[in-house]
Amino acid sequence: MDYLLICLVAFLGSGLTLFSGFGLGTLLVPVFGLFFPIEMAILLSAIVHILNNIFKLFLLGKKADLQVLLAFGIPAIGFAFVGAYMLTFLDTFPPIGSYVLGSETFTLLPIKVSIGLILLFFALIEIIPNWSQHTFDKKYLPLGGALSGFFGGISGMQGAMRAAFLIRAGLTKESYIATGVVIACFIDISRLGVYIQNWHQNTQNISYSLMISATISAFLGAFLGNLLLDKVTLKTVQFLVAVLLMLFAVLLGLGII
Repeated sequence: MDYLLICLVAFLGSGLTLFSGFGLGTLLVPVFGLFFPIEMAILLSAIVHILNNIFKLFLLGKKADLQVLLAFGIPAIGFAFVGAYMLTFLDTFPPIGSYVLGSETFTLLPIKVSIGLILLFFALIEIIPNWSQHTFDKKYLPLGGALSGFFGGISGMQGAMRAAFLIRAGLTKESYIATGVVIACFIDISRLGVYIQNWHQNTQNISYSLMISATISAFLGAFLGNLLLDKVTLKTVQFLVAVLLMLFAVLLGLGII
């Protein structure tokens, strides 16, 4: 049952997130968490995430927009470290409140509520007709990259913040997806040192067969998504990003993720 559920989520999540540019890690962590301690769940999902992004890089990397990649990606990667450092200070802020849903207690954290509202704003931009046709001027790409990396570093949600900005950058659907994949690979590789440390600490407890099965399932999902890319319009991608951003924002603001 654990193999079936994890492989199914990896397959569907990878195919879906090929278009949206974010969400695979968010889906995998809680599913791995059903069968493993949370530290192990984070490690396993991170490994699958890195390998899947490298696979997507081989599939789509050549379609990335170099100008956007440099103008947006370099500030994003740099400010991701700044945001991660700032997280140590923001962790001292007291929660806004908490609530009980079923048998679970959820805590409302200031930083998650703030980022949730920002993502909700970007989602609404995609839905409101008068706003959805506008794009960011390319001169604002470094600012978008810096904000994306900073808030992503604080929350660990780089993909959602990156998608919120890149979808407004006036790219084709192929360039949007490919550019996001390349940036995601750089960010994942930059965290590889942390993952390797966790790997050594947990090497005897890692389920290699399950990790390999999930990775192969994610590869298949990405491969199928790439085959369907020509049948999907940019409008569809924008709508998908808007819906997922809205869902992501609400769940983040409510403290569920």
